[in-house]
Amino acid sequence: MNVRRLIPTTAVAGAVALGLVTLSACGGSAGSASGGGDGKLDVVASFYPMQFLAERIGGEHVSVTTLTKPGVEPHDLELKPKQIGELGEADYILYLKGIQPAVDDAITQAAVKNTVDAATLTTLEKHGTGAGHAHEGEEHGHEAEEQGHEEHEGEEAGADPHIWLDPVKYAEVAKGVGASLEKADPDHAADYEKNTAELVKSLDALHAKFETGLKNTATRTFITTHSAFGYLAERYHLDQEGISGMDPESEPSPARIKELQDTAKKEKVSTVFFETLASDKTAKTLAKDTGLKTDVLDPLEGITDKSRGADYIEVMESNLAALEKALGAK
Repeated sequence: MNVRRLIPTTAVAGAVALGLVTLSACGGSAGSASGGGDGKLDVVASFYPMQFLAERIGGEHVSVTTLTKPGVEPHDLELKPKQIGELGEADYILYLKGIQPAVDDAITQAAVKNTVDAATLTTLEKHGTGAGHAHEGEEHGHEAEEQGHEEHEGEEAGADPHIWLDPVKYAEVAKGVGASLEKADPDHAADYEKNTAELVKSLDALHAKFETGLKNTATRTFITTHSAFGYLAERYHLDQEGISGMDPESEPSPARIKELQDTAKKEKVSTVFFETLASDKTAKTLAKDTGLKTDVLDPLEGITDKSRGADYIEVMESNLAALEKALGAK
């Protein structure tokens, strides 16, 4: 796209766009249904984790459009001014503040009455490039954050926005989304309540699979390109070591690479994980230099034909299988 970047920093410029790329997976452009002729609630979701919740909970009563095209890394999106106006036509907007600051601004400008920030429906925490059970019960991540990884501008005090990668937190968000849809469309409140309960049951079952599958492993440490798995690591008593920080495109320092090589040897790490939507170059270089294998751990920021599953639940189950293999689950 030849759209001029509006903000100088790559992280923010990418972030900027979340709002405003034309739309994707489920239906035309933002505002196309607009309370529309089909009588459905016109829902705009910022990116895939929000889209999944809106579709599952809204069911037949909503027409969901997502602002992020499949295959586009949310942090890399470009901004089209036209879509700021289209946002204002939505009946309900579901987004996650702190991932794309410019989208946050656009949604604020849209001033849609039923606007829900998923970050307000659970508790956000701080995670650095290394996060996990060693820091549980305290404000973890200071050491890693001091290593100088870059965080997106606009994130509140370094809060980690990747709440959807913890099934327990995601279930909390689902309950809040269900309640907000009941309020926005009271005529179908009973169906939203039923759909929410079914989704929460599925997420509870997913959580139980992770607990069982990761209970006994040869190592508790995993290395990943993008530090997106802090909540997952904490939930299941693992240690995440991120090559880069919260921004998957940031380059690690030579000192960080050396530290990861030492950690891999010490903690008997077998695998370096990369993701489907960002470059795997750094992960493969680190793996080659350290004699490790590579595999995919998907941060689920979007679903494509390369995804190991058709939806959130299936891809998370694939993530579990990859972690079990890499960590030596018994």
